[in-house]
Amino acid sequence: MYMCSTEGDTTSRYSALDQITDNPFHLWEDHSKDSSMLTLASGFLSDEQFYIIFLFIIYTSQLINICAIVANVLSISVFVKLGFSEPSNISLTALAICDFTLAVLYTWNNLGFWLTYHNVRLPFHGASVTSYTGGHQWAFLSSTVAWITAFISFERCLCILFPLKVKRLITPRSTFVAMLIIIVLTFCPSFLIYIRYKFVWVFNPYLNITILNTIPVNSELAILFEKISIVICGVIQPILAFSIVLICTVLLVVQLRKMSYWRLSVTSAKSQRVQPEENSAASLSASKARISQKEERLVRMVVAIATLFIASYFPTCIMLFCYVVFNEFNQFGIYRRLYIVSGYVTSLGQPISGSINILIYYKMASKFRSVFRHFVRLDRQEQERYELE
Repeated sequence: MYMCSTEGDTTSRYSALDQITDNPFHLWEDHSKDSSMLTLASGFLSDEQFYIIFLFIIYTSQLINICAIVANVLSISVFVKLGFSEPSNISLTALAICDFTLAVLYTWNNLGFWLTYHNVRLPFHGASVTSYTGGHQWAFLSSTVAWITAFISFERCLCILFPLKVKRLITPRSTFVAMLIIIVLTFCPSFLIYIRYKFVWVFNPYLNITILNTIPVNSELAILFEKISIVICGVIQPILAFSIVLICTVLLVVQLRKMSYWRLSVTSAKSQRVQPEENSAASLSASKARISQKEERLVRMVVAIATLFIASYFPTCIMLFCYVVFNEFNQFGIYRRLYIVSGYVTSLGQPISGSINILIYYKMASKFRSVFRHFVRLDRQEQERYELE
């Protein structure tokens, strides 16, 4: 029963997720007509394994999400204090805002499953409603984060390769417009999913009340819109953005190594006391290739952010590839349990990345570190400790 008792094994309690008709998460009932494929699918994850892993992921992700929310609130506050006179502050603020929103949506989605699992009486079907008010938006906003990271990496590449030309184009205003365009083109299409599903009031005989639930709209147009939005915004866009970040990161790392070799050669040339003519020629070529220390620190920070993004998002790209290649690897197919667990495991990379970014800012950006220490009153505590000593 849905909420007759809080006792019972995990299987009976978790079956509450499927006691309402047209619930999009049919975790309990098997839909396969092929008995051999059904046996193979169940061999991947048994009922008990699925429930244990799923609950462990939910509790773990909630802890990570709390850390991500706190970290990104602090990051946004520091960037606001720093101001937006530099284009990089605008793009990094947009990244922090998206990471914060992702953590909130992830928390809301997990909360719905947790409440449903624990048989909490709600005026809506927890797993179903939170999935379509948080889970889908989370998936699409993840591609927004990917594209913002791609823009930051691409912008740094251009600044290194064409410093004089790009500085005229990359301004605070143009960066702000670019962030708006990225958000509109990557996140707004997620609302097309509501053409495929709609909210309705459904009578639940287990609770003897009418609750809010979601049901699919089975028109051809609605199904077409869903497929288009998922393939383009949920698969193609994230993988393309990931590829851009990967390429730009490699280029930035190569350029950083070139600058390190150049400094080494200049240092050795000075130690050997080269002729003035040769020295002036070396200085001239060096002035064309070098960048300021401030720019170099920013490049290194962008490389660190992009590398963290690549490490955290690579499992998601693998899962999206499997989603496209294998027809049964989805929430309705034979491998739905494996798909759902894989989705939750790979999605942990996003809040982890959002939590660690603030450490990168603190370590590699002196202005951010100074404002952050003042913001959390670390400088004042050190000053008071020094006066007491």
